[in-house]
Amino acid sequence: MRMRVGIGIDFGTTNSIAAIFDGERVRLVELEPFEPIMPSATYIDRDLQSQTGQDAIDQYVADNTGRTVEMISEVIGTSSDFAPADSENPSPVETITNKVYGAAVVDSGLQGRLFRGTKRLLGDASVRRLMVFEHAFRLVALITPILRRIRDDLSKLVPGVTYGHLGRPVNFEGRDDFRNKTAETRLAEAYRHAGIVDQVFFPEPIAAAVSFLQQQPQVTGKYLLTVDFGGGTLDFCVLRHTQESFDVIATHGVGLGGDHIDQRLFRELLFPLLGKGETWRRRGMDREIETRFPFEDYEDLLLNWAVTYTLNQNRFTTPVLDRIEQGGAAAIKFGRLRDLIQLNLSYLVFQEIKFFKAELSDNESAVLDIPELDIEVELNRTEFEGMIADLLQKFEDALDQTLESAGLANDDIDIVIRTGGSALIPAVRRILDERFPDRVVEHDPFTSVAAGLAIANWRGLTV
Repeated sequence: MRMRVGIGIDFGTTNSIAAIFDGERVRLVELEPFEPIMPSATYIDRDLQSQTGQDAIDQYVADNTGRTVEMISEVIGTSSDFAPADSENPSPVETITNKVYGAAVVDSGLQGRLFRGTKRLLGDASVRRLMVFEHAFRLVALITPILRRIRDDLSKLVPGVTYGHLGRPVNFEGRDDFRNKTAETRLAEAYRHAGIVDQVFFPEPIAAAVSFLQQQPQVTGKYLLTVDFGGGTLDFCVLRHTQESFDVIATHGVGLGGDHIDQRLFRELLFPLLGKGETWRRRGMDREIETRFPFEDYEDLLLNWAVTYTLNQNRFTTPVLDRIEQGGAAAIKFGRLRDLIQLNLSYLVFQEIKFFKAELSDNESAVLDIPELDIEVELNRTEFEGMIADLLQKFEDALDQTLESAGLANDDIDIVIRTGGSALIPAVRRILDERFPDRVVEHDPFTSVAAGLAIANWRGLTV
C-alpha cells in the first residue's frame, strides 16, 4: 500500500541525508541550516550531553585547539597489605590500601569525545562498547543521537513520523561472515530508539536506480548498472528493467571510498612537507648520533583527523620542537608539523583536500592552498591518477566481479547510472565511459540515494 508521504533516510559513513516524496516531487530535508547534507558526527562532553552534525565537529575543533594533552595513569583497582607489627607496642592490625595504576591512557583535559564514521564499526561483532569518560557506550548509543536529529527534522515536515525506508550498503565494512546481519541489527535498534519503528532496509545502489527511473520513466534499456561511489563505500547493482518494474540481478560492495583517496593525497602531498624522510640529531650513550626522524609514529594519527589532537603530548611534541631548534631547511617542515598539532588543523586540512580534489575534477590541474601551514602545492590530473592507481584498479576489479556475478558482459549493459561524490573523479568517469561508451549517465551524485529511498517507501518497494 502506498503511504501518503514516502520517507527515506541515507545514514552514511561521512554524511547523512533525508528526503520525502509525495508521489510527484522529492523534497530534501534541511538537516543543517539551509543545507540537506549533515556530517555523520556525534560529540559527547563530560556531562554526557551530545551534539551532532557540524555542531559536533565545530565543538571538537574548538575544544582541542591549542590544548596540551596530558595522559595520566588510570586507577584500575586496589590492593591491601598488612602494616608491620610493633612487638613492643601491640595494637590492632592495620591495613595499607594501595592503588593499582594501569597504562597512561586517560586524557585528563579532554572536554569531549568525537565519533565520526561509526558506521564502519557496525559490522564488527568484537566492537561492543566504547569508553566515554568512564562510561561504556554501546555503538547503538553513539549513533542514535544522529538518527534522532534526522527524525526530529523530518517531523517538522511530517509530524509524528515513525516509518521510512532506510539505506544500507550492499556490504558493511568488516571481515566477519555475519557482518551484514550484525550491522543491520544494530542499526535497526538505533532507529527504533530514534523513533523510526516501522523500518524497511533498502540497498543504497538500488535506491539510486529507483530515483533515476522515477526521473526518467521513458527509459527502455533492459539491463541497468548502478555505480554508487561515495565517501566510505563503493556499491554496485545490476537490474533487469521492464516497463512496469525491475528485478535485482546482482549486487556487490567493497570498503573503498573518497575518504581513502583523501588520506592518500594527505600522505603523498603533505607528509614530505611536514618532515617525513628528514634526519634528526640526538644524543646517544657516548656520542651524538644522526637518525631518521620517527615520522611513522605520527602518521596514523595525522591521517585520522578526529584523533589528531592526541599528538599534542610531550612525547610527540618534544622531538618536533627539538628538531626545529636544530635549524636547517627541514626546520620549516617541522614548524608546519608543530602548528598542525598545536592548532588542531587536521580537520581544516582534510576539508581543503576535499575542495582540492573537487577542483581537479573540473580542471586539468589544481593548487592545494593551506595558508595556515604556508603550504601551496600544485598537482595535475595525470599525477593525481598516478597516486591513486591502485585504488582505481580496485574499482575496476570490483566492477568486473559485479558483472561476473550477474553473468553479463560490458556490452550487455544498456545504461550505467553513475552516482556518489567519488564518481565525479575524471579517472572513474573515463573507466566507465571506455567500458560502456555512450551509455553512462550522471545522476544526482550526493542526493540520489535519499531520494530513491523516499520513492521506494512511497511505492512500498522491498528487495
